[in-house]
Amino acid sequence: MISIEPHELSTAKLHGYLLGAVSPRPICFASTIDSEGNVNLSPFSFFNVFSAKPPILVFSPARRGRDNTTKHTYENVLEVPEVVINIVSYDMVQQVSLSSTEYDKGVNEFIKAGFTEEASDLITPPRVAEAPVQLECKVNDVISLGKEGGAGNLVICEVVKLHIKENILDDDGAIDPFKIDTVSRLGGNWYSRAKNGLFEVPKPLRTLGIGVDKLPEAVRNSKVLTGNDLGVLGNVESFPNTEEIRTFIDSSTELKDLISSNNIEAIHKKAHEFLSEGKISEAWKILLGNQA
Repeated sequence: MISIEPHELSTAKLHGYLLGAVSPRPICFASTIDSEGNVNLSPFSFFNVFSAKPPILVFSPARRGRDNTTKHTYENVLEVPEVVINIVSYDMVQQVSLSSTEYDKGVNEFIKAGFTEEASDLITPPRVAEAPVQLECKVNDVISLGKEGGAGNLVICEVVKLHIKENILDDDGAIDPFKIDTVSRLGGNWYSRAKNGLFEVPKPLRTLGIGVDKLPEAVRNSKVLTGNDLGVLGNVESFPNTEEIRTFIDSSTELKDLISSNNIEAIHKKAHEFLSEGKISEAWKILLGNQA
């Protein structure tokens, strides 16, 4: 066994050990709003429920370790002390990951990640319509745990209204763990699906991904591609160029015939197949084949 005192480690190394050890952690997908009405949406895995009466949830948007800046969520709850905590299911995970990209203040991650805003009943920030459970909360307190990079900020929230989709309930009206299909965070790129174990989601680009809102309309509104597919497709800097697309399509009679057929559903199914194999570049090339 190795034994280490925290001061002996860099912030990044200590952070990695803590996240790898204290796991899996539930995900708080927080929607907030600033005093000028700008909506923000971001996930946090320093999160849990701490009381039932009153119903209290706590999450922590920590100061960034690399430059000691604060996150928009933290700034927003100080300006408007309200938040919707949206629970993350597996069907949402790639879009949730994309929303963690550090877009500039004022950029709406609902739009960039392809989620639907739904008005809350008792507070100002909107809910994520795709989330299986949406918890409207008033912020009771925000407690700073330090001023250095990596320091947490405890946002203590009281639930004022719950929204639960009926299709995740069992015959007794309780939440069915298989139907809600929640995901949690571990260290690095690792996540856990409650009903199915570990899987990886590559971290979003350090440079900004184009976002779901910049996908071609036919792709964005596809009846075949899933929300997770769109999240992966939106996490790229740019589209492949015409030469790359043509070279790829011309390399296979099957692909040339598929593009020539102009069968959008079949093309999207092939793209979905590529994405399921982690072949993002290939998926983009088949989706853009008719434009080359």
